[in-house]
Amino acid sequence: MTGYRIQAQAFGGTSVHTPLVFPGQRVGIMGGSFNPPHDGHRIVAETALKRLQLDQLWWVVTPGNPLKANGALPSQSARMKACAAFARGPKMKITGFESELGTPYTAATLAFLKRRFSGVHFVWVMGADNLATFERWQHWRQIAAHMPVAVIDRPKWRFKALSRKAAQVMSRNRIDEADARKLATLSAPAFVFLTSRLSALSSTALRAKSRGASSPMPPAAPSKNN
Repeated sequence: MTGYRIQAQAFGGTSVHTPLVFPGQRVGIMGGSFNPPHDGHRIVAETALKRLQLDQLWWVVTPGNPLKANGALPSQSARMKACAAFARGPKMKITGFESELGTPYTAATLAFLKRRFSGVHFVWVMGADNLATFERWQHWRQIAAHMPVAVIDRPKWRFKALSRKAAQVMSRNRIDEADARKLATLSAPAFVFLTSRLSALSSTALRAKSRGASSPMPPAAPSKNN
């Protein structure tokens, strides 16, 4: 089997480099600013890998979020480095190719991947907290119509997310959780909502905690092994 890596011209002539991928593979795409990454992201990624029986799970670290102010956002390289502590195992790949692509919008990113890797089975992966705001995303209907979508439960978000407009539209093509392993090879639109063990951590809360720290942590006591 021959693998291929994108080094192509797209969206304004920018050279785009993605992780190595093979035709026929099942690849989950989990995008976000990851500011900062946390255990909740890891649980979403691991749940998707296992329940969808994926060959790879890409952490697509975005240049910025079009729905948020990005003035204080750490550099993309710093956030990618931080993700390494949570993206465990050879099937998880950390990539920042979206900055080379020249678009901050998920719909354009996914359209690019489907066009360049027509033989790969992609799935868009997101937490239930993102589903709750999905209807605010640019061309969210296009995303749901052209790529299978897997939503992983997050604490206190299940009912809020499933009651929103986007979830109601997508529910017409919802498959049973027991059939999640089939999602990657189904023709879009196709949608599954997966339950999982939950972590209450969120990037927003972690940033707030960091800003509210009144004093630095005291230095650790010297280790007897040093």
